Amino acid sequence: MIGVDWQNVCGAPDAPARAQVEDWLARLFPELDATLVVRIVDPAESARLNRQFRGRDAPTNVLSFPFEAPPGLPDERHLGDLVVCADVVRREAAEQGKPLADHWAHMIVHGTLHLLGYDHVRPEDAAVMEPLEVRLLATLGVPDPYHL
Repeated sequence: MIGVDWQNVCGAPDAPARAQVEDWLARLFPELDATLVVRIVDPAESARLNRQFRGRDAPTNVLSFPFEAPPGLPDERHLGDLVVCADVVRREAAEQGKPLADHWAHMIVHGTLHLLGYDHVRPEDAAVMEPLEVRLLATLGVPDPYHL
C-alpha cells in the first residue's frame, strides 16, 4: 500500500481528497509498500520550483521529485514528492474539455510513474510510459488522456 502525506497548502477546494488519491494508488499499485508526498500548490510555488529544478519560468501541472536515500542510510521506502499546481490542473481540464477529477487522476498517475522511474522525454521512453498510463487510468474509468 502507498501511504500519502497530503499537503493542500493552497487550500484548493476542488482537489481530490487524500483518501481518494490513496484509493487510486492502492488500486493501481497494490504491490507497492511505500509512501509519497502530494503537495497541492499555487502557481507561484509551482513556477518557483519549475524554474529552480527544470529551468522553466512558468507554473506546470505536476512536478516529480524521486527520493534517493543518502549513502549509508537505509531505503525508507519513500518514493518521493509530487507537487501539483491546482490552478494549472483546473485550467487544463477546462481547455481539454474533460472532467476535473479525471485530470487530477491523470496527474497523480503520471507523477507517480515518474517517481517509479518512467519518463517520456525521448520518444522511445514515451512509447513505454504513455500506454502504461492509459492502461492504469482505464482501470480507474478514466478515458485515454492522450486522445481526446
